[in-house]
Amino acid sequence: MRLAKGKNKGTLSLFLFLAPALLFYITFLLIPAIGGAYYSLTDWNGLSRSSNFVGISNYVEALRNDPDFLNSLWFTLKLTVVILIVQNVVALFLAVMIESRSRGKGLFRTVFFMPNMVSLIISAFMWYFIFVTVLPQLSEWAILTFLDQEWLGNPQTAFYSILIVSLWRGIGYMMIIYIAALQGVPKHLKEAAVIDGASAFQSFRNVTLPMIMHAITICLFLTLNEAFRIFDVVFALTGGGPGRSTQVIALNIYHEAFSGNYRFGYASAKAMILFFIVLVITVIQVSVMKRREIES
Repeated sequence: MRLAKGKNKGTLSLFLFLAPALLFYITFLLIPAIGGAYYSLTDWNGLSRSSNFVGISNYVEALRNDPDFLNSLWFTLKLTVVILIVQNVVALFLAVMIESRSRGKGLFRTVFFMPNMVSLIISAFMWYFIFVTVLPQLSEWAILTFLDQEWLGNPQTAFYSILIVSLWRGIGYMMIIYIAALQGVPKHLKEAAVIDGASAFQSFRNVTLPMIMHAITICLFLTLNEAFRIFDVVFALTGGGPGRSTQVIALNIYHEAFSGNYRFGYASAKAMILFFIVLVITVIQVSVMKRREIES
């Protein structure tokens, strides 16, 4: 009887600790998500108290008759693939290089993680100043003429500008996760590989890499979600321009809802499409990587 009371008391304490976070989750995430799903089936303009139920016509319009949305979807997919590959490869490389050093680990970890300590929108405006003012000034030096580019005014260079800022901020965070995973690899396994005559690359591929597969799963998951939902960087650097060449899905949804159209129902349908795309891709990614972890 006393054991049951103690168990109930522990359950109550646990619930009280979880209650604030659960309240915030329900209020600011779950309820808006349910509301967005409902409004995606209406023609609500965001202002009137009434709306008409239109079924899936918003979804049909977005996928069939909205070339701007489809172009933004393609641009987001392209940007996501590049960020996913480059960010994780570079972050893992830096993590391995830093962990292989005998001195200065703390300094290098701090330097590469520092971009995450700056607000993303502030970082984007800082890089806007660099692209517009600093790089053209540096291009006046004879050896740096290649910097004389329309960094934000040309669709191709604008893509690379967004990519540079996204990688600059994201690599350090992923690097820290990889460093934590590398520190958890048992030293005796690496020593045994060296004794067996394995090279540094063979030891990394056959011993270290399988042992940090869980970290790779986490980093890929985080990168996918961040890249698909990217907004701040594009909004501050290019605003989706020139034209609509760098418009990502989140920015397209924002313009649909707030930039004169006020089609909140239609924008909600686009947001739900983005949600389902991210959900399907991340479920596949996590499932595949989890199997790799088990095999490893």
